[in-house]
Amino acid sequence: MKEFKGKVAVITGAASGIGRGIAEHCVQKEMKVVLADIEEAPLRETEQALQAKGTSVLAVRTDVSKAGDIETLARKTLDTFGAVHLLFNNAGVQTRRTIWESTMADWEWVINVNLWGVIHGVRIFVPIMLRQQNDCHIVNTASAVGLISGSGIGTYRVTKHG
Repeated sequence: MKEFKGKVAVITGAASGIGRGIAEHCVQKEMKVVLADIEEAPLRETEQALQAKGTSVLAVRTDVSKAGDIETLARKTLDTFGAVHLLFNNAGVQTRRTIWESTMADWEWVINVNLWGVIHGVRIFVPIMLRQQNDCHIVNTASAVGLISGSGIGTYRVTKHG
């Protein structure tokens, strides 16, 4: 993809960190931006900040671990902008525990967001992108941490390698 102006970018984990940085870059490229995040207050603040720069922004509260939320995200994107050209599967979470100290709830939370979130995004958005028959791309945020061994943030390491 060489031309970004007017294209539609969907970004998960968009209310902070890397996701917000991606959104800000997309605004600089004059793209239409769809912000997806589970945290309502930062999501709305990011939406307002980006709209103030004069771009078209849609914020959708989204729990990427739920396929239904990703389906809603896709539907709202298409209803609002008519297409999606870039999907950034960026949402990610971690615990600060060792592998053996992590509870089953820790494992389920991290796997559901970091791994299933990407799976849901690809499964739901790829058919849409293929039907559009134009230049579309998906970027799945990974981490070098997934390639490094160690006891800390073990659940995160597992999902970022997966």
